[in-house]
Amino acid sequence: MEESEETAAPLTTRAGHVALIGRPNVGKSTLLNAFMGEKLSIVTPKAQTTRESVTGILTTDTAQAIFVDTPGLLEPKYALQRAMHETALEVIADADLVLLLLDATRPGELPPDGTVLNAIRRRRDAILVIINKIDEGSSDAVEALKTWTRDTFGLEAVPISASRGDGVAELRSAIEAGLPENPFFYPEDELAVQPVRFFVTELIRETIFEMYEQEVPYATIVRVEEYRESDDPVFIRATVYVERESQKPIVIGKGGAGIRDLGSRSRAKIEAFIGQRVYLDLFVKTLPNWRAKLGTLRYLGYRLPPALAHEEPGEDQPGTTDGPSSSAATVGGGDAAAPKRPGGTARAGSGPRNPKKRSRRKPKRSGD
Repeated sequence: MEESEETAAPLTTRAGHVALIGRPNVGKSTLLNAFMGEKLSIVTPKAQTTRESVTGILTTDTAQAIFVDTPGLLEPKYALQRAMHETALEVIADADLVLLLLDATRPGELPPDGTVLNAIRRRRDAILVIINKIDEGSSDAVEALKTWTRDTFGLEAVPISASRGDGVAELRSAIEAGLPENPFFYPEDELAVQPVRFFVTELIRETIFEMYEQEVPYATIVRVEEYRESDDPVFIRATVYVERESQKPIVIGKGGAGIRDLGSRSRAKIEAFIGQRVYLDLFVKTLPNWRAKLGTLRYLGYRLPPALAHEEPGEDQPGTTDGPSSSAATVGGGDAAAPKRPGGTARAGSGPRNPKKRSRRKPKRSGD
């Protein structure tokens, strides 16, 4: 007996990695957040805010785009920038699609000649060139960037405004159509690869960029030492490292006012992100010249690209035993009304380990 119903054809799905690259402050993080409909990557008016790649997973019925927001392309001057530079080159080489962002407000700031531009040219068949900030730049600037794109890659640039959303939906559709046919790489409710601890450090660092000026934001790095999700409020202990002793009193502020304000503002962002009450305990310590030393970057937990990972420490690159100054000031940055922790120093804890996920009711967020 013949079957009366035809078997439905299996649904074709597309999935792949999409690199967001460009000069510092061209709007890569803003575009990632616009794609995701949620803030994953920190955004400030200051350049070079992004130091480590941030991955956002956007899943629709038929496509899964794994966006990788990379550090800004520049000529590296010290170890941290070298690590950022090599990370961006790795992502360019490995991605299925490469979105090269140009800035309509700064048409003269193009990808650096040499290694970077050659790496992008090698991916010509996988490139989409995006002109961002068309709502702020002049029409002459947009046309100049379109001409540069044609002359350099033989491609037509796509004009958008990531902050206003102009052209973002159409760009997202073009990205989905350009992904290779693949099964999904991640569960459909996952939003990010990094654990929540990573996003906590980024939110504190974003607040530092908002509160402090000149060299201080660039000379600081944040590390979460303890994350106890089972506590109510969630207990987070984090350290803000600075490069010089003279920078500690700037961060701490008169009578501790600066560190208290930093703790309060950061706590509000973290609570909004994880959807739970938070007790944030902040400390300030000195880690001399940490940006210039590969050994110190390893100590801080930076993932060094293969091009740098096997370099031997030199005079300005101490081994992994280099740690914070023993004379570091320690200042609590939690709420005055928050309960005190018994026994002074909190015990070490590994914390929960599930990545941040999206549910139908509310995004699920958990620690690492």
